[in-house]
Amino acid sequence: MIGTGIGVGIVGLGGMGHLHARSIDELGGDVVAGADLVPEQRDRFASEFGATTYETHEDLVVDDDVDAVIVTTPNRFHEPITVAALEAGCHVLVEKPLAHTLESAERIAATAEQSDGICMVGFHNRHAGSMAMFGEQHARGRFGELTHIEANYVRRRGVPGPGSWFTDPDLAGGGALLDIGVHALDLALYTLDFPEITEVSGVARTTFGTREEYADPDGFGDNWDAEAETYEVDDSVSAFIRTADGQTISLEAAWATNREESMDFRIRGTEAGAQFDIGDTDIELLEAGTAGVEHYADTELTGDPSITGYAQQDEQFLSAIAAGRQPETNTIEEALLVQRVIDAIYRSSESGQAEAIEMPELEMAAETDPTTETERDPEPEAEASTRLE
Repeated sequence: MIGTGIGVGIVGLGGMGHLHARSIDELGGDVVAGADLVPEQRDRFASEFGATTYETHEDLVVDDDVDAVIVTTPNRFHEPITVAALEAGCHVLVEKPLAHTLESAERIAATAEQSDGICMVGFHNRHAGSMAMFGEQHARGRFGELTHIEANYVRRRGVPGPGSWFTDPDLAGGGALLDIGVHALDLALYTLDFPEITEVSGVARTTFGTREEYADPDGFGDNWDAEAETYEVDDSVSAFIRTADGQTISLEAAWATNREESMDFRIRGTEAGAQFDIGDTDIELLEAGTAGVEHYADTELTGDPSITGYAQQDEQFLSAIAAGRQPETNTIEEALLVQRVIDAIYRSSESGQAEAIEMPELEMAAETDPTTETERDPEPEAEASTRLE
């Protein structure tokens, strides 16, 4: 099997950590270690996977049995853990987004560039059946030139409860955009093959965070206490992105908004279009013709539902390690562009005007602030969320 002989450690033993651990196990990898501040999480992980567990990531990354590390902690702690793992000679898969701020993401990228280790970022929706089928059709030229993408990740209600790390700007770096909007944004940029971005315009709103009726109905808002907690992150974002080649992206992301829920992803091309729900197995192709009579042609493609984006992503990670080569997808460079667009959306919202994106060299980014998050933040990583991202 692909992962045979590769020892994997998980940092952050909540829901995402267990999801990755099960996937690695099924792919033949060895889940040998886990780290989390919470004793109960460590005990549960050790019981399920027979792994050695640690309180902090510092002990895990120097475990001789650990070849690779998967990071599933709150965003603020991605940098110190990823940097420590790479410097210890481990390969790393860090969950999205790359970091809680652009500056932190740049420091991760600078470390990864100097490291011999493989470093991937967890954007699993790229590997869903819908995107795999789109990619194959696009490679055949079916869509012509891609012109515009409508990317939606919108909930009618679904604000994580105040008191969770999701609504703490120091831990998350932002709200709905960094939590769920990042999936839609990454998928749009991935679809357009990470084009040169010339202009970003966006508005971030904080509207529903203190209203209990908009708490997440699936239980993640059960610690809701609007009067006792401060809510300072966005719960919805609207953005428009222009590229150097004239392609455009419209983005809607929301934890809560008074409209129907949507994970609708629409791709326009000069010859055909496509639409599907983000992360779904199926895709619909939209065309028009005049053969016989003027008509619309809608084609539905149905993929294998047993093949998930998470499993495909983890397989790519293990395959890259086994082959001793850098990954062809989910790269640090791609994740850094996603982070730059996110930063530009927030800057645009603050300035009230469109913002440009600068792309300094990674070495320059590292030199602007050589102090890592590990040095600035003495507190250890927080417990990973049990919410699936």
